[in-house]
Amino acid sequence: MKSLFLALTVTAALASPVLVSPAFAQEAVTAAADTDALFTSTDPVLNRNKQAAYHIFKDLLEAGHWELADQYLTTRYIQHNPNAVSGIQGVVDYFTKVLKQTQKPIPEKMAAKVVAVVAEGDLVTVATVRDVKDPKDPTKTYTTTWFDMWRFVDGKADEHWDGALKP
Repeated sequence: MKSLFLALTVTAALASPVLVSPAFAQEAVTAAADTDALFTSTDPVLNRNKQAAYHIFKDLLEAGHWELADQYLTTRYIQHNPNAVSGIQGVVDYFTKVLKQTQKPIPEKMAAKVVAVVAEGDLVTVATVRDVKDPKDPTKTYTTTWFDMWRFVDGKADEHWDGALKP
């Protein structure tokens, strides 16, 4: 019994500095080589949902063409981002009136640096590279991962989750 206690004590003592010491290095988050390929699937339903997520990113979020929102979002669009209200009009107003996003030409390909796209059932999750200023040294930046997830109904996003916080 004493030897088991000693072994557990030694293991805990050796492990604890690793668990509590801060990380001083980070592997940079990098995008996939072929973003467009991530938004396709051989399953027709998953492909339709991935394509809708692609256009939400490219046409709405990046190019600001919110007049196209009804092509990709349901009327009731449930929003879990604490900064925008639910409903298609709520999200359109958030981007056009609150953020004052201006329209740009819709590009042939999306600009977001996408790490992965995972589709399962009626859900599509898109992980993107996010560059962030270092709070301890604003002259430096680091990368992290941002996630958006949508639940689709009949090929349109009906519900959305992300990691947004209140400003």
